[in-house]
Amino acid sequence: MSKEILTPDVCVIGAGSGGLSVAAGAAQLGLDVVLLEKGKMGGDCLNTGCVPSKALLAAGKRAQMHRKNDIKGIAGHEPDIDFSAVKDHVFETINTIAPHDSPERFQSLSVNVILEAGAFVDEKTVETARHSIRARRFVIATGSTAFVPSIDGLNRDKVYTNESIFDVREKPQHLLILGGGPIGVEMAQAHRRLGCAVSVFDTGGILPRDDQDNVEIVREALLLEGVALYENVEVSAVVHGEGSVSLKVKRDGEVFEVSGSHLLVAAGRVANVEHLGLDKAGVEVDHDGVIVNARLKSSNRRVSAIGDVASGAPRFTHIAGYHAGVIIRQICFGMFWAAVDYTALVWVTYCDPEIAQVGLSEDEARAAHGDDVKVVTWSFDENDRAIAERITAGQIRVVTNKKGRILGASIVGAHAGELIGLWALAVSSKMKIGAVTGMIAPYPTLGEVSKRAAGAWFTPTLFSDKTRRIVSILKLFG
Repeated sequence: MSKEILTPDVCVIGAGSGGLSVAAGAAQLGLDVVLLEKGKMGGDCLNTGCVPSKALLAAGKRAQMHRKNDIKGIAGHEPDIDFSAVKDHVFETINTIAPHDSPERFQSLSVNVILEAGAFVDEKTVETARHSIRARRFVIATGSTAFVPSIDGLNRDKVYTNESIFDVREKPQHLLILGGGPIGVEMAQAHRRLGCAVSVFDTGGILPRDDQDNVEIVREALLLEGVALYENVEVSAVVHGEGSVSLKVKRDGEVFEVSGSHLLVAAGRVANVEHLGLDKAGVEVDHDGVIVNARLKSSNRRVSAIGDVASGAPRFTHIAGYHAGVIIRQICFGMFWAAVDYTALVWVTYCDPEIAQVGLSEDEARAAHGDDVKVVTWSFDENDRAIAERITAGQIRVVTNKKGRILGASIVGAHAGELIGLWALAVSSKMKIGAVTGMIAPYPTLGEVSKRAAGAWFTPTLFSDKTRRIVSILKLFG
């Protein structure tokens, strides 16, 4: 059977968050767009990542609210949790959002949606089972999948990843988690709050990319809730039993065993580059994905890569969306010089308390700027709204140079993900700390922690002997 030949302006491979953004934007701006997807529309974020994880976290947070007894007159109690029904909530959340990412919606935007796997057959052509696509530009947006490490005895078919853990209907009695990054920490807390025993194992410490002063506050919260943390350990072997799993763990020369009912692997991600025929297209790859330059171009000038599949790119959904904007500027507006800039890279781990980061951490700033760095900290326990709501576990740390240019900020505490937006704007706009000091923050809000931290930057100078002398002199002039 002969294949239908298509000659669109753009062929997007992968209908995750990045691919969908490119397809929708380009089509609405008048380009002829073909979108290929071999699995579910919406990709990892909608189906197995951000959306289901946040729905599960919301259920865990609601359960934890019942347990709290930190406000007088309100007695805490153990909630009645139906674990299987919680999963109904998770999938109802996915199903509510899914129409926005559906083939029907994108077809209504004039995108030619083809639900088939595609692979390059040469530098200019991608073929599916029924189509031959010769596009002017190709955008690879195939994302990433969970990495499962090679450990003695580990059976990949008997472990869970983010792609399968949400399908578990029976409550795990003891969930073992390999990996203390954002996914591992979020799933640990969610499952613990929903009544599971949870143990987390990592070769280093939890949340290694975040400000470690802030991570300590998260660590204390997890331990207080009963999550067992095995940090700086090596899992040397896995033993699968009938309805059980055991890990052999090494720490400081000691070997011990921890047993559980389920094993979740959250040990990182690997780019989806297999079966795309990239060698036939002259597209170079490395261990991290498709090799791209700052303009997201591959070694084949017709082919770009965005999101998780782009080598060296931060693996966040919002980065895939950011990449899509860069591509749209290039292909729709002729801004071929448009390139990525991660100076104001921002991310959030949605544990409780949340932890958020934008720009440089203190360690990164000192490595880049030496002694030309100043750090100010302000605690949530000095914020009136936090005191009233008993959510005082948290702090903000702002990193600047000596002249006050904001280089980065780290927040741990309630709604840190919402609070970090101000500092993302400040870093991307190259603002100085005085701009935040001068803003009017509504009272009483958690947002005041940002203004108070900014004010603290000036405190040593403002209330110095030199300033007092100036005030004394000015007083003489009335």
